[in-house]
Amino acid sequence: MEEILNLKHNFISTSINFMPTIAELIKHLESFAPLSLQESYDNAGLITGNKNWECSGLICTLDATEEVILEAKAKNCNLIVAHHPIVFKGLKKFNGNDYVEKSIITALKNDIAIYAIHTNLDNVVNGVSGRMASLLGLKNVSVLSPQKNSLKKLTVFVPTEKATHLRNALFQAGGGHIGNYSHCSFNSEGVGTFRANEDATPYIGNVGETHFEKETKLEIIFPSYLESLMVHEMKAAHPYEEVAYEIIHLDNEQKQIGSGVIGEYGEPLDERSFLNLLKEKFNLQVIRHTKLLGKPVRKIALCGGAGSFLIGHALACDANFFISADIKYHEFFDANDRMVIADIGHFESEQFTIDQLYEILHHKFPTFAILKTEVRTNPVQYFTDING
Repeated sequence: MEEILNLKHNFISTSINFMPTIAELIKHLESFAPLSLQESYDNAGLITGNKNWECSGLICTLDATEEVILEAKAKNCNLIVAHHPIVFKGLKKFNGNDYVEKSIITALKNDIAIYAIHTNLDNVVNGVSGRMASLLGLKNVSVLSPQKNSLKKLTVFVPTEKATHLRNALFQAGGGHIGNYSHCSFNSEGVGTFRANEDATPYIGNVGETHFEKETKLEIIFPSYLESLMVHEMKAAHPYEEVAYEIIHLDNEQKQIGSGVIGEYGEPLDERSFLNLLKEKFNLQVIRHTKLLGKPVRKIALCGGAGSFLIGHALACDANFFISADIKYHEFFDANDRMVIADIGHFESEQFTIDQLYEILHHKFPTFAILKTEVRTNPVQYFTDING
Protein backbone atom coordinates (compact mmCIF):
# COMPACT_ATOMS: atom_id res chain seq x y z
CA MET A 1 0.00 0.00 0.00
CA GLU A 2 2.84 2.40 0.88
CA GLU A 3 4.48 1.71 -2.48
CA ILE A 4 1.22 2.51 -4.31
CA LEU A 5 0.83 5.78 -2.36
CA ASN A 6 4.40 6.74 -3.21
CA LEU A 7 3.80 6.06 -6.91
CA LYS A 8 0.61 8.15 -6.79
CA HIS A 9 2.45 10.99 -5.02
CA ASN A 10 5.28 10.90 -7.58
CA PHE A 11 2.77 10.99 -10.47
CA ILE A 12 0.93 13.99 -8.99
CA SER A 13 4.19 15.81 -8.31
CA THR A 14 5.40 15.15 -11.86
CA SER A 15 2.07 16.36 -13.30
CA ILE A 16 2.13 19.56 -11.27
CA ASN A 17 5.75 20.31 -12.20
CA PHE A 18 5.34 19.48 -15.88
CA MET A 19 6.00 22.59 -17.96
CA PRO A 20 6.23 22.13 -21.74
CA THR A 21 7.97 24.73 -23.83
CA ILE A 22 5.89 27.10 -25.91
CA ALA A 23 7.45 25.44 -28.97
CA GLU A 24 6.01 22.05 -27.93
CA LEU A 25 2.54 23.52 -27.55
CA ILE A 26 2.79 25.29 -30.91
CA LYS A 27 3.99 22.12 -32.61
CA HIS A 28 0.86 20.30 -31.46
CA LEU A 29 -1.45 23.12 -32.55
CA GLU A 30 0.19 23.21 -35.97
CA SER A 31 -0.13 19.45 -36.38
CA PHE A 32 -3.89 20.11 -36.34
CA ALA A 33 -3.81 23.34 -38.37
CA PRO A 34 -0.46 23.86 -40.13
CA LEU A 35 0.69 27.45 -40.29
CA SER A 36 1.23 27.17 -44.05
CA LEU A 37 -2.54 26.93 -44.52
CA GLN A 38 -3.12 30.53 -43.44
CA GLU A 39 -4.25 33.04 -46.05
CA SER A 40 -1.73 35.48 -47.53
CA TYR A 41 -3.21 38.46 -45.67
CA ASP A 42 -3.10 36.76 -42.29
CA ASN A 43 -0.64 37.01 -39.41
CA ALA A 44 -1.05 33.71 -37.59
CA GLY A 45 1.82 32.35 -35.52
CA LEU A 46 3.84 33.51 -32.51
CA ILE A 47 3.33 37.28 -32.23
CA THR A 48 5.07 38.01 -28.92
CA GLY A 49 7.32 35.96 -26.69
CA ASN A 50 9.96 33.31 -27.24
CA LYS A 51 9.09 29.80 -28.36
CA ASN A 52 11.86 28.40 -26.15
CA TRP A 53 10.26 29.68 -22.94
CA GLU A 54 8.85 27.12 -20.55
CA CYS A 55 5.11 27.61 -20.39
CA SER A 56 3.72 28.17 -16.91
CA GLY A 57 0.14 27.92 -18.19
CA LEU A 58 -1.96 29.10 -21.10
CA ILE A 59 -5.30 30.74 -21.76
CA CYS A 60 -7.45 30.07 -24.82
CA THR A 61 -9.36 33.04 -26.21
CA LEU A 62 -10.78 34.55 -29.37
CA ASP A 63 -9.02 37.89 -28.91
CA ALA A 64 -5.80 38.77 -27.11
CA THR A 65 -7.06 42.04 -25.64
CA GLU A 66 -5.32 43.85 -22.79
CA GLU A 67 -7.94 42.52 -20.39
CA VAL A 68 -7.16 38.92 -21.41
CA ILE A 69 -3.43 39.57 -21.06
CA LEU A 70 -3.95 40.88 -17.53
CA GLU A 71 -6.09 37.83 -16.82
CA ALA A 72 -3.19 35.63 -17.96
CA LYS A 73 -0.81 37.50 -15.66
CA ALA A 74 -3.17 37.11 -12.69
CA LYS A 75 -3.48 33.37 -13.34
CA ASN A 76 0.28 32.84 -13.83
CA CYS A 77 -0.10 31.97 -17.52
CA ASN A 78 2.66 33.18 -19.83
CA LEU A 79 0.99 32.06 -23.08
CA ILE A 80 -2.22 33.17 -24.74
CA VAL A 81 -3.55 31.10 -27.64
CA ALA A 82 -5.92 33.35 -29.57
CA HIS A 83 -7.93 32.79 -32.72
CA HIS A 84 -7.59 36.36 -33.98
CA PRO A 85 -4.10 37.87 -34.38
CA ILE A 86 -3.85 41.02 -32.29
CA VAL A 87 -1.49 42.40 -34.97
CA PHE A 88 -2.58 42.18 -38.61
CA LYS A 89 -0.18 44.72 -40.09
CA GLY A 90 3.03 46.41 -39.07
CA LEU A 91 3.03 48.71 -36.06
CA LYS A 92 5.17 51.83 -36.37
CA LYS A 93 4.59 53.23 -32.90
CA PHE A 94 3.99 51.80 -29.44
CA ASN A 95 2.34 54.65 -27.57
CA GLY A 96 -0.69 52.82 -26.23
CA ASN A 97 -3.05 54.91 -28.36
CA ASP A 98 -5.31 52.03 -29.34
CA TYR A 99 -6.27 48.58 -28.10
CA VAL A 100 -3.64 46.87 -30.27
CA GLU A 101 -0.75 48.95 -28.96
CA LYS A 102 -1.99 48.62 -25.39
CA SER A 103 -2.21 44.83 -25.71
CA ILE A 104 1.27 44.46 -27.19
CA ILE A 105 2.85 46.78 -24.59
CA THR A 106 1.18 44.88 -21.74
CA ALA A 107 2.25 41.51 -23.16
CA LEU A 108 5.86 42.60 -23.60
CA LYS A 109 6.09 44.20 -20.14
CA ASN A 110 4.84 41.00 -18.52
CA ASP A 111 6.71 38.45 -20.66
CA ILE A 112 3.49 36.95 -21.98
CA ALA A 113 3.60 35.19 -25.34
CA ILE A 114 0.72 35.53 -27.78
CA TYR A 115 0.13 32.86 -30.42
CA ALA A 116 -2.59 33.25 -33.07
CA ILE A 117 -4.17 30.34 -34.92
CA HIS A 118 -6.47 32.06 -37.38
CA THR A 119 -7.19 31.25 -41.04
CA ASN A 120 -5.11 28.07 -40.79
CA LEU A 121 -7.70 26.86 -38.26
CA ASP A 122 -10.47 28.16 -40.52
CA ASN A 123 -9.06 26.20 -43.47
CA VAL A 124 -9.22 22.67 -42.04
CA VAL A 125 -12.46 20.72 -42.31
CA ASN A 126 -12.58 20.06 -38.56
CA GLY A 127 -11.71 23.66 -37.72
CA VAL A 128 -13.91 26.63 -36.86
CA SER A 129 -16.64 26.03 -39.44
CA GLY A 130 -16.55 22.30 -38.80
CA ARG A 131 -17.20 23.00 -35.13
CA MET A 132 -20.27 25.02 -36.11
CA ALA A 133 -21.54 22.11 -38.20
CA SER A 134 -20.98 19.71 -35.31
CA LEU A 135 -23.01 21.91 -32.95
CA LEU A 136 -25.93 21.80 -35.38
CA GLY A 137 -25.68 18.02 -35.76
CA LEU A 138 -24.90 18.04 -39.49
CA LYS A 139 -23.73 14.89 -41.25
CA ASN A 140 -21.50 14.28 -44.30
CA VAL A 141 -19.60 17.50 -43.63
CA SER A 142 -17.09 18.58 -46.28
CA VAL A 143 -15.20 21.74 -47.25
CA LEU A 144 -17.39 24.27 -49.07
CA SER A 145 -14.62 25.85 -51.17
CA PRO A 146 -11.64 23.46 -51.41
CA GLN A 147 -8.22 25.04 -51.60
CA LYS A 148 -6.28 24.71 -54.85
CA ASN A 149 -2.52 24.40 -55.30
CA SER A 150 -2.18 22.76 -51.90
CA LEU A 151 -1.24 19.29 -53.13
CA LYS A 152 1.98 17.85 -54.49
CA LYS A 153 2.99 14.48 -55.86
CA LEU A 154 6.17 12.62 -55.00
CA THR A 155 7.64 10.17 -57.52
CA VAL A 156 10.52 8.05 -56.30
CA PHE A 157 12.37 5.02 -57.67
CA VAL A 158 13.28 2.27 -55.22
CA PRO A 159 14.51 -1.35 -55.44
CA THR A 160 11.37 -3.47 -55.63
CA GLU A 161 12.36 -5.49 -52.57
CA LYS A 162 12.39 -2.26 -50.51
CA ALA A 163 9.23 -0.70 -51.96
CA THR A 164 6.88 -1.84 -49.19
CA HIS A 165 9.12 -0.40 -46.46
CA LEU A 166 9.43 2.96 -48.24
CA ARG A 167 5.74 3.11 -49.08
CA ASN A 168 4.74 2.55 -45.45
CA ALA A 169 7.18 5.23 -44.27
CA LEU A 170 5.63 7.76 -46.65
CA PHE A 171 2.12 6.81 -45.54
CA GLN A 172 3.21 7.26 -41.93
CA ALA A 173 4.55 10.72 -42.80
CA GLY A 174 1.08 11.76 -44.01
CA GLY A 175 1.14 10.94 -47.72
CA GLY A 176 -1.44 9.00 -49.68
CA HIS A 177 -4.70 10.59 -48.51
CA ILE A 178 -7.38 11.21 -51.14
CA GLY A 179 -10.79 12.21 -49.76
CA ASN A 180 -12.07 9.41 -47.53
CA TYR A 181 -9.26 7.06 -48.58
CA SER A 182 -5.81 6.57 -47.11
CA HIS A 183 -2.73 4.54 -48.15
CA CYS A 184 -3.20 5.60 -51.78
CA SER A 185 -0.27 5.12 -54.17
CA PHE A 186 0.55 4.02 -57.70
CA ASN A 187 3.29 1.50 -58.33
CA SER A 188 4.85 0.47 -61.62
CA GLU A 189 7.74 -1.89 -62.25
CA GLY A 190 10.79 -1.23 -64.41
CA VAL A 191 14.56 -1.43 -64.60
CA GLY A 192 16.85 1.33 -63.39
CA THR A 193 20.51 1.77 -64.31
CA PHE A 194 23.42 3.52 -62.63
CA ARG A 195 27.21 3.46 -62.47
CA ALA A 196 28.95 4.40 -59.20
CA ASN A 197 32.22 6.36 -59.35
CA GLU A 198 35.18 5.90 -57.02
CA ASP A 199 33.76 8.30 -54.42
CA ALA A 200 30.48 6.43 -54.07
CA THR A 201 29.46 3.74 -51.61
CA PRO A 202 26.70 1.97 -53.55
CA TYR A 203 23.98 0.02 -51.76
CA ILE A 204 24.13 -2.51 -54.60
CA GLY A 205 26.40 -2.96 -57.64
CA ASN A 206 30.11 -2.36 -58.04
CA VAL A 207 32.11 0.84 -58.46
CA GLY A 208 32.87 1.54 -62.10
CA GLU A 209 30.32 -0.93 -63.46
CA THR A 210 26.90 -0.20 -64.93
CA HIS A 211 24.29 -1.86 -62.76
CA PHE A 212 20.76 -2.90 -63.79
CA GLU A 213 18.26 -3.05 -60.92
CA LYS A 214 14.61 -4.07 -60.84
CA GLU A 215 12.89 -1.02 -59.37
CA THR A 216 9.44 0.21 -58.43
CA LYS A 217 8.30 3.66 -59.46
CA LEU A 218 6.27 4.85 -56.48
CA GLU A 219 3.90 7.83 -56.78
CA ILE A 220 2.15 9.38 -53.76
CA ILE A 221 0.09 12.55 -53.29
CA PHE A 222 0.64 14.65 -50.17
CA PRO A 223 -0.32 18.10 -48.77
CA SER A 224 2.25 20.75 -49.69
CA TYR A 225 2.99 21.63 -46.07
CA LEU A 226 4.33 18.10 -45.49
CA GLU A 227 7.05 18.36 -48.16
CA SER A 228 10.03 18.63 -45.79
CA LEU A 229 8.81 15.71 -43.69
CA MET A 230 8.04 13.58 -46.75
CA VAL A 231 11.53 14.14 -48.20
CA HIS A 232 13.17 13.47 -44.83
CA GLU A 233 11.28 10.22 -44.29
CA MET A 234 11.85 9.13 -47.88
CA LYS A 235 15.62 9.51 -47.57
CA ALA A 236 15.66 7.82 -44.16
CA ALA A 237 13.75 4.77 -45.47
CA HIS A 238 15.43 4.54 -48.88
CA PRO A 239 18.45 2.22 -49.24
CA TYR A 240 20.22 4.22 -51.95
CA GLU A 241 23.01 6.67 -51.21
CA GLU A 242 21.54 9.01 -53.84
CA VAL A 243 17.76 8.90 -54.15
CA ALA A 244 16.17 9.52 -57.55
CA TYR A 245 12.93 11.42 -56.99
CA GLU A 246 10.86 14.36 -58.18
CA ILE A 247 8.11 16.52 -56.66
CA ILE A 248 5.52 18.34 -58.75
CA HIS A 249 2.66 20.74 -57.95
CA LEU A 250 -0.87 19.55 -58.64
CA ASP A 251 -3.91 21.60 -59.65
CA ASN A 252 -6.18 19.13 -57.86
CA GLU A 253 -8.34 20.48 -55.06
CA GLN A 254 -7.56 19.37 -51.51
CA LYS A 255 -10.97 18.19 -50.31
CA GLN A 256 -10.10 18.45 -46.61
CA ILE A 257 -8.58 21.94 -46.85
CA GLY A 258 -10.35 25.20 -47.69
CA SER A 259 -12.95 27.74 -46.68
CA GLY A 260 -16.27 27.01 -45.01
CA VAL A 261 -18.08 23.69 -44.78
CA ILE A 262 -21.32 22.17 -46.00
CA GLY A 263 -23.32 19.39 -44.37
CA GLU A 264 -26.81 17.98 -44.29
CA TYR A 265 -29.59 16.52 -42.19
CA GLY A 266 -30.97 13.06 -42.78
CA GLU A 267 -34.46 14.39 -42.21
CA PRO A 268 -35.20 17.99 -43.26
CA LEU A 269 -36.44 20.68 -40.88
CA ASP A 270 -38.80 23.52 -41.62
CA GLU A 271 -37.17 26.95 -41.76
CA ARG A 272 -38.52 28.33 -38.46
CA SER A 273 -37.58 25.17 -36.57
CA PHE A 274 -34.07 25.44 -37.97
CA LEU A 275 -33.79 29.13 -36.99
CA ASN A 276 -34.89 28.26 -33.45
CA LEU A 277 -32.30 25.49 -33.33
CA LEU A 278 -29.63 27.90 -34.56
CA LYS A 279 -30.64 30.46 -31.93
CA GLU A 280 -30.51 27.85 -29.18
CA LYS A 281 -27.19 26.24 -30.11
CA PHE A 282 -25.34 29.54 -30.54
CA ASN A 283 -27.02 31.42 -27.67
CA LEU A 284 -28.20 34.14 -30.03
CA GLN A 285 -30.21 37.22 -29.18
CA VAL A 286 -30.91 38.05 -32.81
CA ILE A 287 -30.44 36.57 -36.30
CA ARG A 288 -30.25 38.80 -39.36
CA HIS A 289 -31.50 36.85 -42.36
CA THR A 290 -33.05 37.08 -45.81
CA LYS A 291 -36.71 36.20 -46.31
CA LEU A 292 -37.79 32.64 -45.65
CA LEU A 293 -38.63 30.65 -48.77
CA GLY A 294 -41.04 28.05 -47.41
CA LYS A 295 -38.70 25.21 -48.39
CA PRO A 296 -37.47 22.24 -46.32
CA VAL A 297 -34.02 22.71 -44.81
CA ARG A 298 -31.67 19.83 -45.49
CA LYS A 299 -28.35 21.20 -46.75
CA ILE A 300 -26.50 23.85 -44.69
CA ALA A 301 -23.37 25.83 -45.63
CA LEU A 302 -21.41 27.59 -42.87
CA CYS A 303 -18.40 29.82 -42.40
CA GLY A 304 -17.13 31.11 -39.08
CA GLY A 305 -16.38 34.83 -39.09
CA ALA A 306 -16.69 36.98 -42.20
CA GLY A 307 -17.87 34.60 -44.93
CA SER A 308 -19.73 36.60 -47.57
CA PHE A 309 -17.13 35.58 -50.16
CA LEU A 310 -18.61 32.08 -49.99
CA ILE A 311 -22.20 32.99 -50.87
CA GLY A 312 -21.68 31.95 -54.49
CA HIS A 313 -20.16 28.63 -53.42
CA ALA A 314 -23.13 27.93 -51.14
CA LEU A 315 -25.54 28.64 -54.02
CA ALA A 316 -23.55 26.39 -56.36
CA CYS A 317 -23.86 23.56 -53.82
CA ASP A 318 -27.65 24.05 -53.58
CA ALA A 319 -27.51 24.93 -49.89
CA ASN A 320 -30.85 25.79 -48.27
CA PHE A 321 -29.14 28.03 -45.67
CA PHE A 322 -25.82 29.85 -45.55
CA ILE A 323 -24.76 30.80 -42.02
CA SER A 324 -21.92 33.24 -41.42
CA ALA A 325 -21.24 36.77 -40.16
CA ASP A 326 -20.40 40.31 -41.24
CA ILE A 327 -22.77 40.15 -44.22
CA LYS A 328 -23.21 43.60 -45.80
CA TYR A 329 -26.57 45.01 -46.83
CA HIS A 330 -26.15 44.49 -50.57
CA GLU A 331 -24.68 41.01 -50.07
CA PHE A 332 -28.00 39.80 -48.67
CA PHE A 333 -29.49 40.38 -52.13
CA ASP A 334 -27.08 37.75 -53.50
CA ALA A 335 -29.30 35.02 -52.06
CA ASN A 336 -31.55 35.64 -55.10
CA ASP A 337 -34.46 33.85 -53.42
CA ARG A 338 -32.57 30.58 -53.86
CA MET A 339 -31.45 30.11 -50.25
CA VAL A 340 -31.63 31.85 -46.88
CA ILE A 341 -28.59 33.83 -45.73
CA ALA A 342 -28.32 34.11 -41.95
CA ASP A 343 -25.86 36.44 -40.21
CA ILE A 344 -25.42 35.35 -36.60
CA GLY A 345 -22.57 37.72 -35.65
CA HIS A 346 -18.78 37.36 -35.85
CA PHE A 347 -18.15 36.56 -32.19
CA GLU A 348 -21.21 34.31 -32.01
CA SER A 349 -20.10 32.22 -34.99
CA GLU A 350 -16.62 31.67 -33.52
CA GLN A 351 -17.32 31.61 -29.78
CA PHE A 352 -16.91 27.83 -29.47
CA THR A 353 -13.42 28.04 -30.97
CA ILE A 354 -12.26 28.64 -27.39
CA ASP A 355 -13.58 25.21 -26.41
CA GLN A 356 -12.04 23.72 -29.53
CA LEU A 357 -8.58 25.08 -28.76
CA TYR A 358 -8.87 23.86 -25.18
CA GLU A 359 -9.79 20.35 -26.35
CA ILE A 360 -6.99 20.16 -28.93
CA LEU A 361 -4.39 21.09 -26.32
CA HIS A 362 -5.89 19.19 -23.38
CA HIS A 363 -5.94 15.97 -25.39
CA LYS A 364 -2.15 16.14 -25.80
CA PHE A 365 -1.30 17.78 -22.44
CA PRO A 366 -3.96 16.51 -20.00
CA THR A 367 -2.02 17.35 -16.82
CA PHE A 368 -0.94 20.84 -17.86
CA ALA A 369 -2.63 24.12 -16.87
CA ILE A 370 -4.81 24.98 -19.88
CA LEU A 371 -7.56 27.50 -19.18
CA LYS A 372 -10.40 29.18 -21.06
CA THR A 373 -10.66 32.93 -20.76
CA GLU A 374 -13.37 34.32 -18.52
CA VAL A 375 -13.29 37.61 -20.46
CA ARG A 376 -16.03 38.10 -23.03
CA THR A 377 -14.16 39.93 -25.78
CA ASN A 378 -17.11 40.59 -28.10
CA PRO A 379 -17.07 44.35 -28.84
CA VAL A 380 -20.67 44.22 -30.17
CA GLN A 381 -23.49 44.82 -27.72
CA TYR A 382 -27.23 44.35 -28.27
CA PHE A 383 -29.83 46.67 -26.79
CA THR A 384 -33.13 44.84 -26.25
CA ASP A 385 -34.82 46.52 -23.27
CA ILE A 386 -36.61 49.69 -24.43
CA ASN A 387 -37.68 50.37 -20.85
CA GLY A 388 -34.10 50.67 -19.69
